[in-house]
Amino acid sequence: MRTFTTVDLNKQVGEVTDAAQRAPVVITRRSKPRFVLMSMEHYESLRGRDDPRRAFTIDTMPADIREGLLRAADAYEQEYGGDD
Repeated sequence: MRTFTTVDLNKQVGEVTDAAQRAPVVITRRSKPRFVLMSMEHYESLRGRDDPRRAFTIDTMPADIREGLLRAADAYEQEYGGDD
């Protein structure tokens, strides 16, 4: 990933944005990475990824997940006992 400073961004905006069109670039300030500049297409491809993690309540949980969870709980109880 190419790196530019904030000074580069101000003085060479065309070069920096051309590089960002091809691949994300890092913008540094005081020698530390502070920003990433990328094309809209690259941003949308990152943003469009569906996060497979989900959180449910017992009421909103899909039936197949609920059934699998109950089977796993039953198996655990049979193996380790259900002492309260």
